[in-house]
Amino acid sequence: MKTAPARLQLQASIGTHRGDREYQQDRVEVLAHPRQRGVLLAVVADGMGGRSGGRMAADQVMITATQLFERYIPGTDDPQELLRTILQEAHTMIRLTAISAEQEPHSTAACVLLHPDGACCWAHIGDTRIHLFRQGQLERRTRDHSYVQDLVDSGELTEAMARNHPMSNVLTASLGTAEDPPLCLDALQLQGGDALLLCTDGVWHYFGDHELGATVDTLEPREACETLIGKARLRAGGRGDNLSLAVIRLIAQAPPPPPPRPPRLEFPPLDPPAADKPGKPGRR
Repeated sequence: MKTAPARLQLQASIGTHRGDREYQQDRVEVLAHPRQRGVLLAVVADGMGGRSGGRMAADQVMITATQLFERYIPGTDDPQELLRTILQEAHTMIRLTAISAEQEPHSTAACVLLHPDGACCWAHIGDTRIHLFRQGQLERRTRDHSYVQDLVDSGELTEAMARNHPMSNVLTASLGTAEDPPLCLDALQLQGGDALLLCTDGVWHYFGDHELGATVDTLEPREACETLIGKARLRAGGRGDNLSLAVIRLIAQAPPPPPPRPPRLEFPPLDPPAADKPGKPGRR
């Protein structure tokens, strides 16, 4: 008899802070599917382009994600295609906004679509990151679309050097640019004990991967969000950017026990017909 697969319970929390900026241009949400229990879409967007322009771009990412997710049919629709469409349509709408408003709004974005069996897809653009931690250790992370990431890839900088580089905030791709942005998608199978962290550069800039992993592995999602924001604020020293993050943890649950088998009922054998009983002649 096959053993039923372990179910995954999803725990999620979000955190956001204006930092030391005059205005907040980030958006972060964890959306529950309106019809399918256990299906989540987490989205983080870091808007750029001035007070109204940046927030407008991040808002457009969230509006597009919400509308398309509501129409998504789990088990029928392609999850990667959903994420691709979210970013492509958000990019188009931000471009149209820039033309009508005479502004230059842009936004980074990171999206994670998660099903209760652990099937996961993610997509991102810019330097808003997605991390997957397993037992507190970094399992996988998105690659930034940034000038310093190109230097890291070529071996000219280390990860630590890139965080403190004077051009660390220069992006090579984002939503709302004149060119169609490169969209990076990935599919993963998660398991109980895994943790996902989505965050803007206002958060990850102040941490190494080991510290991030230890935090989301040992603390509940809400406490992890509060801890990371608090430490980032202290380390920014009054010069911090907007901060936004989402933490999702997967907890394995034992399958429910099978229903009890009904009692076995035994009946005495039926008496044979009278004509067949020994000692009594039958009719001719």
